[in-house]
Amino acid sequence: MCKGLSQLPATCLKGAKDIKHKISHLLQKPEPHSAEPKQNKDKSTAGKRSPTAVEVEKWKESFSNLIKSDVGRAVFASFLRSEFSEENLKFWEACEEFKNSPVSQLQSRAANIYQQFIRADAVYEVNLEAAVRELTKENVEQACPTCFDEAQRRIYLLMEKDSYRRFLHCPLLQELSHTAPSGGEGQGTGARGA
Repeated sequence: MCKGLSQLPATCLKGAKDIKHKISHLLQKPEPHSAEPKQNKDKSTAGKRSPTAVEVEKWKESFSNLIKSDVGRAVFASFLRSEFSEENLKFWEACEEFKNSPVSQLQSRAANIYQQFIRADAVYEVNLEAAVRELTKENVEQACPTCFDEAQRRIYLLMEKDSYRRFLHCPLLQELSHTAPSGGEGQGTGARGA
């Protein structure tokens, strides 16, 4: 007979909460046009706007065109969620935001990004070689706007060479290619680089 949660050791409860979190993440159904809930106003409206045929065709031309587009990143994020690899795009975006951080906040933000994406067993751990992980750890200790550059570059290349190639053939993009309204690029694209 169950004696209740209060009788379980704290480590069991923490493990159960971790498992519950992972299962709830797995059960989330990807929504093709939704941006992450914790994003600024521009990104949230970008995810609600349907891309034009011109935009979709530009995304097919290059990964750079896709990732520079707010709407493109929202669509790509939906695809990555379906593959359980959205941590790569989250990390890339966090690095982009970090580069524009005030100097007074660099150290705390760098530590936060490291804890969230780089350290072993991080919540959104990205796949980096040991040497890049170690270099990034050293860079974070003396945080500067470029301390994540090598790790960000590696994740960008991983997305470009791996996820993007599958994205080009995914049903979501195929559907957008056929249903996107014709017309010029609308609002919601931003210029970001790797």
